Parts: sequence; structure tokens; C-alpha cells
Amino acid sequence: MISQVILTLLLSPLGGLWGLLGSSVESDSLRVVNLPQPRYDSEVSLEQCLLMRRSVRSYSKKPLQVSQISQLLWAAQGITSPEGKRTAPSAGTLYPLEIYLVAGNVTDLEPAVYKYRPIDHALVEVLAGDLRQELSEATGSKKSVEDAAVVAVIAAVFQRTKQKYGKQGVRYVDMEAGHAAQNAWLQAQSLQLGAVTVGGFNDKRVASLLQMEAEEEPLYLIPVGRIE
Repeated sequence: MISQVILTLLLSPLGGLWGLLGSSVESDSLRVVNLPQPRYDSEVSLEQCLLMRRSVRSYSKKPLQVSQISQLLWAAQGITSPEGKRTAPSAGTLYPLEIYLVAGNVTDLEPAVYKYRPIDHALVEVLAGDLRQELSEATGSKKSVEDAAVVAVIAAVFQRTKQKYGKQGVRYVDMEAGHAAQNAWLQAQSLQLGAVTVGGFNDKRVASLLQMEAEEEPLYLIPVGRIE
């Protein structure tokens, strides 16, 4: 499937290529964690997830599994077709979103800041170490951010969409971030995990902590953990 995606990209506009590879091509020296293949069905219905979804801000100390991380990231921005289409709709198929993972309590995954690479369903390490407390401070010390096993951070490169849609592109990117966040939240519910969305934080501090690219802007924090 990946080879088909790459072939399609070579024939696609540059915007589509940016959206799949990310805002920069990572160096071979950076550690890459290949995620397990996500599953495409479960015994939990979409209707049950919608019925049971609630904001959960308190989590147990039990770690998450890498397989659960795989599902959450795939739900947010995973590739679902040979053409490179994703789980969340994107205006003009330009894919302006970038997903970071601040991991602190995951079995067989070192605490670090990672960037999700959809094209091969992998994590690329950005910065080693557990940054949950520092990230919490950037939100005004929200306990949900500090106590979560992981925090998914949705960022965006607005120019990818604005280059085609102008100022209207800002609205489209914001909508897309909402689509991706809801996907991840419903996936968390299907895994019987707790999650909440956080929109109040110091943008510059979050971008600096996660060593985001200059053109990337953080939009959403999604703490996730096991329910107590």
C-alpha cells in the first residue's frame, strides 16, 4: 500500500506531498518507532462511543500500550487509501495538520516527544524525556495534562491550505483539527480510555517545548489515560 501512496504522491501537487511527509524530512539519525498495524474493526459500535463519550480529566497510573497509541494516531490522521486519503476530511486534500505525541507512561515506548508520520504509520522522536509537567505548566498547570499517560498535540501549517483558499483556509484548517480531535476522542472511548480536549494554553510555549517547525501552530491538546 505504501508503495502505491508514494507513486501517487510523485504525480500529485506539492501540497499533497507536504501533507503526507510533514513539514520537514527527518534525518536518518533520528529514532523512528514503527507502530503496530491498526485494526479496522471492533466489538464497540460507533453509536456506543457517541453515547458514552465524556470529558475525563483523572487517570490511573497504569501505562498505555503501544497498540493503543497506534489506534489513536491512526484515528486522528491515518492513511486510508492508496491515494493517501486520511481518516479525517481535509479541504483540497492538502492535509495541514501535524500530530505530536508527548509520551510519559507507555509500555515499551520511551518517554519523549514524538511526531507522527502518517505515510509509514511511525513515530519520529523529536526530543527525549518526559515533558508532561512542562506541558501542563503551559496550560496553567492543568492536572489532566500532567497526569495523562500521553498527550496528543494537534498542530497545523495554515499556509498549506491558505495557498489555495486564501483567508478562508484558516476556517478550513480549524474545522479539520476538530474532525481529527473527535476521531481520536471516539477511538479513545472505544478503547475504554479517558480523554479530554484542552484549548487553553500558551501557544508559543507549547511550540517551543515540542520543538515545532517555525510554520507550525499548536491548536489542540488531548490528554489520554486509563480510567481510574
